[in-house]
This record gives sequence, C-alpha cells and structure tokens, in this order.
Amino acid sequence: MLVTARGIGQGRAVALFTVLGMTAGAGIVQLPLLAFGVSSLVLASPLAFKALQWGGAVYLIWLGVRMFFAEPMAYTPRSDKILPLAAAKEGMIANLLNPWSMTFMVAFLPQFVDPAHGHVNLQLLVLGTTQKLTGLIILAIYALASGSLGAWIAQRPKVQLWHQRVAGCLIVLLGLRLVLVGRVTR
Repeated sequence: MLVTARGIGQGRAVALFTVLGMTAGAGIVQLPLLAFGVSSLVLASPLAFKALQWGGAVYLIWLGVRMFFAEPMAYTPRSDKILPLAAAKEGMIANLLNPWSMTFMVAFLPQFVDPAHGHVNLQLLVLGTTQKLTGLIILAIYALASGSLGAWIAQRPKVQLWHQRVAGCLIVLLGLRLVLVGRVTR
C-alpha cells in the first residue's frame, strides 16, 4: 500500500526508493535476526520450532481474514515531494515496524531448512536474501505500475476491495498450509 500510494502521489522514482528501503534497508536488520535467532531455535528444540510454526500459521490466518473483511484504503495523492533518501528511510522504518514482514520470514522460511544439508544459519541467510530480492523485484513492479494504474485503481473502490479479498484468501491458505503440511521434506 505504501509503495502504491507513493507511486500515485509522488511518482515512480520516490516509490522505487521506498522499495529499496523496504527490502534492502530492512533486510540489513532482519536477515541477521532471522539467521541467528531462528537457527538456534531450530537446532535446539523441535518443540520450539513447532510452536514458532503454529504461531506463524495462526498469525497468517488472522492477517488474511482481517484483510479479507477490511474496507479498501482510500488513496489520497499528496502534492508535496518527498526526497528519495527520506522515502527510503520511511520504507525501511515501515517494514521494520510491520510485524508481517519478520513474522512471514520466521513462519515461512524455516520449513525449507534441512539441518542435514549444511549450516542452518547459511541456509536461512540464503533463503532470506532470496525472499528480499524477490520482494524487491515485485515491489519495484508495483512502484512502476502504480504511476500508470494508480489513479485508475484509486477511483474504483470495488477493484481495491476484490484485490484485498483475493490476497486475504491466499494468506489464509498459506497459514493453513503451515498447519496441515508443516515442514517441506524431499
């Protein structure tokens, strides 16, 4: 939402700097926390891993249900220009204060880690970096497209609402997958 709002209100460049802050800037803080905090839980206690997995699943389901039933946010273009570095800083802060980002990494990525295949810390860093790079690409596409499509979407609350509903359903399904399938095995 922040990236789209920036694209609508301040243009593509400011939206792209917001994306850099949300992915690269926040990743500098989040990836070491992910690798060194979660990896010690994975190695130390299968019970702690299961609790973390269930907690993440419940959070994802709650978030998806909340998103499904939420009213669409109204986009209000701003006339003041935000400097690129300020946009990156705000994107980083928004991501670091958003529990969804870290909770997603903690709930989703450890299921792809296999202690038998090497260092857990390194596997988590690679997976986390891959997730951040994927996020960078996807959010950059949103930033570029929001300048063109943002005004059209902002004038159509039903489009926003259905987008939120589909996204909410996908997040619920991801949470249910964590509960029902658990850790991915080969």
